[in-house]
Amino acid sequence: MDFTLSPQDWTVIGLSLKVSLVAVAVMLPIAFALAWILARWRFPGKLLLDALVHLPLVVPPVVTGWLLLLLFGINGPIGSRLDQWFGVTLLFRWTGAALAAAIMAMPLMVRAMRLSIESVDQRLEQAAQTLGASSLRRFLSISLPLSLPGIFAGVMLGFARSIGEFGATITFVSDIPGETRTLPIAIYAALQVPGAEAAVSRFAIISVLLSLGALLISELLARRATQGRMPHVL
Repeated sequence: MDFTLSPQDWTVIGLSLKVSLVAVAVMLPIAFALAWILARWRFPGKLLLDALVHLPLVVPPVVTGWLLLLLFGINGPIGSRLDQWFGVTLLFRWTGAALAAAIMAMPLMVRAMRLSIESVDQRLEQAAQTLGASSLRRFLSISLPLSLPGIFAGVMLGFARSIGEFGATITFVSDIPGETRTLPIAIYAALQVPGAEAAVSRFAIISVLLSLGALLISELLARRATQGRMPHVL
């Protein structure tokens, strides 16, 4: 079996990496904020927010893609304004694929970060407060460093999920070679072509290796952060 990668194959791989990296970068601050709110705040409607955050995990991905199409399409309430005000169109663009991947990765990122935030001993923060540390100082010197394992794990899990995203992406931005054809879509397209088993195998192996690598890096970073970072209050 020939595993030589053609220029078109490298385009697919490069686009997949770009989409996944942008998706994780865009979702990182949002996911951390949601994780912090769910871990530390008490307010009416928290259960509903928690359910909405995890909704992409349980609904069919095509439903998520359809909702993105309604919201960010040319005539959608958000998409039309992005087009009118900024000349930005996400539909049938790689940026739309990154948005779909970010939404699908969000639940995994939030969950990993939330568990890490909840594991931080709040008595350390209370002790720092008695020593005169401000809220920002306590966050930067205690909460954030001790939450790093979950942040690292969430980032890599989000990256792995983005690499494998298919349903929401193809529903929202379709299959356009060189623009929205990521690895999962390329596998699906190759499956429709008789005699393209070699291409399917190449893309499948690359997808597995990228996802496995992301999971291994997540575990290594989490262990290093746990063993090598200690909070310093003053």
